[in-house]
Amino acid sequence: MPETADAAEVRGALARLRRAGGVPVAFGGLLTDGGRKLRISELSGTVTLSLQGLGVATGNGLGGKAIAFSRPCAVTDYTSSRAISHEYDGPVGAEGLRSVLAVPVVVSGRVRAVLYGALRDSLPLGDRSLNAAVETARHLEQTLAVRDEARRLLAVATPTAQRAADPAAWENVRTAHRDLRTLAPRIADDELRAELLALCDRLAAAAVTVAPPAGAGAERTVLAPRELDVLACVATGATNAAAGERLGLRPETVKSYLRSAMRKLGAHTRLEAVTAARRAGLLP
Repeated sequence: MPETADAAEVRGALARLRRAGGVPVAFGGLLTDGGRKLRISELSGTVTLSLQGLGVATGNGLGGKAIAFSRPCAVTDYTSSRAISHEYDGPVGAEGLRSVLAVPVVVSGRVRAVLYGALRDSLPLGDRSLNAAVETARHLEQTLAVRDEARRLLAVATPTAQRAADPAAWENVRTAHRDLRTLAPRIADDELRAELLALCDRLAAAAVTVAPPAGAGAERTVLAPRELDVLACVATGATNAAAGERLGLRPETVKSYLRSAMRKLGAHTRLEAVTAARRAGLLP
């Protein structure tokens, strides 16, 4: 997935920050140059383009301070504050901003983006604005973490599927398939979720080239998405409780999905259900 997808998430986060935090201006962007510099690429509520494309170095200005300390920072009057350096007073002043907050978005221990909220008056930013900024940043952190995991699984699963004839690699295919199906429901981006599920289908279809061909009835079997999710976990040895924990379901719900899948597959045991699903090209 290209970086523009992450930028779109930042854009959406800024819109949420303005609504929830009651700030008229929000802006931000992703870190570039290996995490050494912030590039402000997304603007919301601005009246000029003075901040567009601005590069903010770690430690410099309010955003650079937030990056350096990995914590939210705020000033009541940006251009006169003694708490920050003033490399960016020109662009900030051109937009007419006075009271500004900056919140880092930290994923896997490193800052990935910074979200700013601002007023055009020199007034203290209240708890509503500060809390909304932190909550928005935390939500963005979770979203970017999910995207990172999706990228990792896609990178691992695609070449692994091409080596599926290797028995050792085949177990990696099954694990990646399970993880992808577990991850997909957590992704709000329809395009990314569809790409992950399409890869799941390709991994499952690869099983047909390894497993003995199934009868016509098994090939026509259609399982609900959650039934497939449960079977994918069971296929890697998970108990109902473990599958429920992974999928965010109660063990009783897992058992219900499993029974339904077994009935559709004409299976009497978990192992028979997994085997039938593999023969039908539903699981790798």
